[in-house]
Amino acid sequence: MKSQRSVPIIASAVLLLLVSLACGLASGAPSVPPTAAYVPPAQNPTPVPPTAAPPTELPTEPPTVAPPPTEASQQFFTEEFDNGAESWKPFVTHGELSQLDMTTVDGKLSFDLKDKQLWTYALYTPQNYTDVRVDVSVDNRGDNENNISLICRYDQEKGWYEFSAANNGLYWIYFGKWDSNGTTASYSVIADGGSNRIKQGLAINTYAMTCKGNTITVFINDKETRRVNDTSHGLRDGQIGIGVSSFTRLPIEVEFDWVKISEP
Repeated sequence: MKSQRSVPIIASAVLLLLVSLACGLASGAPSVPPTAAYVPPAQNPTPVPPTAAPPTELPTEPPTVAPPPTEASQQFFTEEFDNGAESWKPFVTHGELSQLDMTTVDGKLSFDLKDKQLWTYALYTPQNYTDVRVDVSVDNRGDNENNISLICRYDQEKGWYEFSAANNGLYWIYFGKWDSNGTTASYSVIADGGSNRIKQGLAINTYAMTCKGNTITVFINDKETRRVNDTSHGLRDGQIGIGVSSFTRLPIEVEFDWVKISEP
């Protein structure tokens, strides 16, 4: 025979379970924390470079950059006078310097001589040379009676070598020297001659002169014209220069398109 107490005990247990479930549903509180939804990682993400922090003070001026070397500081180069002629010092050996108007116009160095018997020059002052070649391109814009000169190994105390070409076709190689007071110059002829390669009148000529060892060589319109050895004056080094001379007629207007200084 079954016990009469087993039924109420079971019934009581079931009743207690139903009451607990009803209370849980009424409160709405989950028994465990929720799980975050799963998000798959991006495929091959593109890296982003870090951003540098801005400077505390921005510069107000661009950084200083060393300027490129100028023609005035170079030893061998072609002077085209695009930046003026500050490195070329004018002087005269006859006449007044005030009668020379030396200017640069459109990349050319212009000699405008305002007086007769005016012998004018311009020295390239930043450099001294031992063995050197000087080439020029010269345009005659005035009277035909003028001389174009090239100088090498100019020394204020010892003298200089000079190649002088006249528009009439004659040329000379001189040794020039100042007197003891530096006010009067004298010239002695080392060699002279003539050339039909000189273009007369309103024309452009190219001239060149080299000083190498004891040898002086001159060129007229790309043609070697004369070569001489000088062992009498012993000039070893000095400055190079160019020149224009007037004589009995005016106007004398000459333009140097360029001057090339190179190794012989």
